[in-house]
Amino acid sequence: MNKVITADQAAALIKDGDTVIWTTAGLAGFSEEVAIAIENRFKATGTPRNLTLAHDCGCGDLKTRGMSHFAYEGLVKRLVSGHIGQAPQMGQLIYEDKIEAYLLPQGVLATLWRQIAGNKPGVITKVGLGTYVDPRVEGGKSTACTTEDLVKLIEIEGEEWLLYKSFPVDVAVIRGSTCDENGNMTMDREGLLLEALPMAQAAKNSGGIVIAQVEYLAQANTLHPKQVKVPGALIDYIVVAKPENH
Repeated sequence: MNKVITADQAAALIKDGDTVIWTTAGLAGFSEEVAIAIENRFKATGTPRNLTLAHDCGCGDLKTRGMSHFAYEGLVKRLVSGHIGQAPQMGQLIYEDKIEAYLLPQGVLATLWRQIAGNKPGVITKVGLGTYVDPRVEGGKSTACTTEDLVKLIEIEGEEWLLYKSFPVDVAVIRGSTCDENGNMTMDREGLLLEALPMAQAAKNSGGIVIAQVEYLAQANTLHPKQVKVPGALIDYIVVAKPENH
């Protein structure tokens, strides 16, 4: 199968109601080319709709990049993140109670993808007990229209813990430096490794797909195995980005 597709073709793979997770730290690791294509598709056709988007770190440039590409009523139903301050348009939707929004600890979210990949119930930790993410307080809910409990108080051996629940992933959008034609991805020019591998594993374990944005395409079997950070078995589609969007 030819894994190399355009950003527009990648955007067309995302269906109404999908849960889409993104690697990001500011704009490091973020697949800007794919995000632009999704925004353009929604503006032209009104689809995809009612997406659940999730990312660990802040995602944006305080202007128009990153999660700001998705700041449209109807495009996003739910946002699960560790920080939204870098995407002011998305923050405005939250302020106006236009979407469901959860603010959860960044470290917990970074660990959650491994739990989903391993078919575990979620992350069990004491992080957040007694704070706004404790379900006895707010459960991490950031808007009035947010009602589902993603965090559960449990007891183990007489001690209180929080369970941050796993959920299925339909699409993981990750970023690297080079993919070969088989999808093996290096990250030698990336500033951070982030959660590219566990996010890809989480999507595949959920029956979802993995889209990788890269700078370069290499011939099959030409990359050194020790340079590969995400194996091609986990990557379904490759988008080669324009330099300004990577």
